[in-house]
Amino acid sequence: MRLQHLLYLSLGVLSISSCGVTKNARHQEIPFDEGIKKINHVVVIYMENHSFDNLYGEFKGANGIDNVRKGDFLQVDENGEAYQYLPEIPRNNSFPTNLPNQFFNIDQYVPSDKATPDVTHRFYHNQLQINGGKMDKFALYNDSKGLAMGYYNTEKLPLYPFAKAYTLCDNFFQSVFGGSYLNHIYMISAAIPVWPDAPSSLVAKLDANGKMIKDGVVTPDGYAINHVLSRNKPYPAKSDTSKLLPSQTMPTIGDRLTAKNVSWAWYSEGWDDAVAERKNNFAYNHEPFLYFANYEDGKEGRQHMKDQNDFIKAAKEGTLPSVSFVKPGGGNDEHPGSSAVYSSEQLAVNLINAVLEGPNAKDALVILTYDEFGGFF
Repeated sequence: MRLQHLLYLSLGVLSISSCGVTKNARHQEIPFDEGIKKINHVVVIYMENHSFDNLYGEFKGANGIDNVRKGDFLQVDENGEAYQYLPEIPRNNSFPTNLPNQFFNIDQYVPSDKATPDVTHRFYHNQLQINGGKMDKFALYNDSKGLAMGYYNTEKLPLYPFAKAYTLCDNFFQSVFGGSYLNHIYMISAAIPVWPDAPSSLVAKLDANGKMIKDGVVTPDGYAINHVLSRNKPYPAKSDTSKLLPSQTMPTIGDRLTAKNVSWAWYSEGWDDAVAERKNNFAYNHEPFLYFANYEDGKEGRQHMKDQNDFIKAAKEGTLPSVSFVKPGGGNDEHPGSSAVYSSEQLAVNLINAVLEGPNAKDALVILTYDEFGGFF
């Protein structure tokens, strides 16, 4: 469950530093102190819901599943007994019902250009899956059961050439337990949203030992930890605003950049359509600045929230801000259940190449990373 990835072209699981190189140039080692001074543009591409082992577990030389001995991380049932076979994967008849209790290759059953079912990745469930570090209850506490132990053929991924040519971070972890909403918020604020007067129907119930009795959006002590949308527009039509999270006031990285007069923007696919209330593939819970008071509609901070098309245009024209966050939309962000891995990574490749082929490539650092593990080991 080592999460997220970095490319330097100069890919966060992948890091690419393009400083002083072209798209087709051989990568050359540059001393850190020297190379970092050449970076004037940082681009963070934020993909969805895959662990390191799920995508890059087969990467030669990395700390991946090739290092796992047979019998390690056997998945167990509620009594702590190892399954003979992984629990049957629901909502998809492509997978056999007798998968051995071990890691398995997804591609042989569902090719990477097709979406798999979604995999459970919620705050309390994530902790139950980890089971105090034993890492043996991913299949038990999961709506997609055995799928949690699946992985993709690394060398067939569109992003693999970048990972091979540049920098891959194989011990990089998600910030907080659970899903996309919380990890997006934490990425920009290093804080957990608070909702002290949340509706009681949204509050989780725990036993005396802190084990979940009933899942919820908000912890008993008032922290909003599971999927919830912001009370700030845009939000889906007919939303019950009493169940939308009030504006947060913690400082964000955007506030810090603005205070230092560093230009920046968060670019989301579908943003313009969402603002105009047109049909869109915009993922409302993946727009973290939308949750903060400084970025409410009409506030000065709103100018930093832009559409992904604006990023592509700026990259091609060489007018990127100093810091760019880029967020593909639903169906294109690699999220299981709604996106295919292959097509989503092809979009990521296009975003990377927009930078590498543009005027800002000479002093750009591109970091491609994932918000969280998505429910996979």
